[in-house]
Amino acid sequence: MNPPLPFVEFRFKQYNITKGGNMGKTKSLKLFLVVMLVSSLSLNFFFIFRVFLVGDQLSWSRRAAAEAEEVAAISCSGHGRVYLDSFRVDADKPPVCECYACFVGPDCSQTLTDCVADADGGNPLFLEPFWMRNAASSAVLTAGWHRLGYSFSDGSFISEELEKHIRQLHDIVGNAVTQGRYIIFGVGSTQLLNAAVHALSAQNSSSPANVVASIPYYPIYKQQTEFFRATDFNFGGDASLWRNNSDATTSLIEFVTSPNNPDGQLKEAVLHGPNVKYIYDRVYHWPHFTAISAQADDDLMLFSISKITGHGGSRFGWAVVKDENVFQRMTAYVSMNTMGVSRDTQLRTLQLIKVVLKDGGKEIFDFGYTTLRSRWEKLNETLSISKRFTLQEIGAQYCNFFNKIRGPSPAYAWLKCEREEDKDCYAVLKAAKILSRRGSLFGAEEQYVRLSLLKTQDDFDILVHRLKELISEGGAIPMAEM
Repeated sequence: MNPPLPFVEFRFKQYNITKGGNMGKTKSLKLFLVVMLVSSLSLNFFFIFRVFLVGDQLSWSRRAAAEAEEVAAISCSGHGRVYLDSFRVDADKPPVCECYACFVGPDCSQTLTDCVADADGGNPLFLEPFWMRNAASSAVLTAGWHRLGYSFSDGSFISEELEKHIRQLHDIVGNAVTQGRYIIFGVGSTQLLNAAVHALSAQNSSSPANVVASIPYYPIYKQQTEFFRATDFNFGGDASLWRNNSDATTSLIEFVTSPNNPDGQLKEAVLHGPNVKYIYDRVYHWPHFTAISAQADDDLMLFSISKITGHGGSRFGWAVVKDENVFQRMTAYVSMNTMGVSRDTQLRTLQLIKVVLKDGGKEIFDFGYTTLRSRWEKLNETLSISKRFTLQEIGAQYCNFFNKIRGPSPAYAWLKCEREEDKDCYAVLKAAKILSRRGSLFGAEEQYVRLSLLKTQDDFDILVHRLKELISEGGAIPMAEM
């Protein structure tokens, strides 16, 4: 005989049913058990019916998810990736691997021993391992009918939900004040740079505003300003050259990049006065790049998803603006230029920020900081055995986000060739099969170059290997020692 169910035992004890007990209570108990059995069967039937019914309705998402999983499962030996839009040899065959630099072959398993270490550019691929671990929570699946229109239901080009999450992100990290500020989205911070210059320039002025930045400065400030050739502004060069300007009628717009690109320094404005306006480029003002000592509260601040999560290809940035008139002029610029940011991009950005927020940013910022800190220490260790090259000095600082003193973890190395004969540092490194970015592009001397620490681990390992070869000057170090 099967033992009675615990539930039944409990009810018997509750009703005190014993041999020769109250028959009325026994009938009540039987009725109760029948009701419970019928309810249980009905509930189970409902859930089974719901699974099959909803399953049919979601068949399109299952097929899309299966395709994404199939592509993600393709092995590229850890030296490349396959994407849904990667090249296919045949329509009926899976896409092929896209190999990282210095690796080739169908599965990227073959090493090119004579390849160039590419330390140019700012591709933030160092965060890729984090997103591999968080593939499920960061995935976005959309139907073909998702956001077909040009705008959201309120007529704007900005997702209210995404704006809310961006404000939450700044509040949790503590790197910028957003309360009582306007937020505008852009196609990366790149679009917003010129939108800000446009908004701060006087309209119909007889003399254009001079856009300036302190050396070394991010090259696109100069390149973009000169490219658009607007009548309202032009590039005025090094900000320090305007420090003693006595003409109060000269309008000045100063870019202040903090942390700075290329040297990671926390910079402040050089110019002051009623004729000076500021654009604070704070795309690197996050815990994995620098210590967060206080909330920035500047009139106009720029940020980018590429430097927070590594998704540079999504092309999403935002500005935090105090003045309503400046906000309206920037909004008009973005509207006329691109009619806002892609709705698909905004959806993906929203999902990425949700992942960052789920643990208060601890996981991603700790991973990013640990990775960049390790690379910075390794690079310093490599170059310390030679006096031929030096790096910028960045001190340790207390970080409010991590609640501790943390060492430097810059996005870039600002390297200087110290030898008199190495006046063209870019050429010196290129001869050693290292691709860098010239110091002259940043307004600095040719003895300087910028090396990116943001790329894949493979890229960084190859960079260190080439630097060791260059420093040793006694022959190549075997690739196995990388």
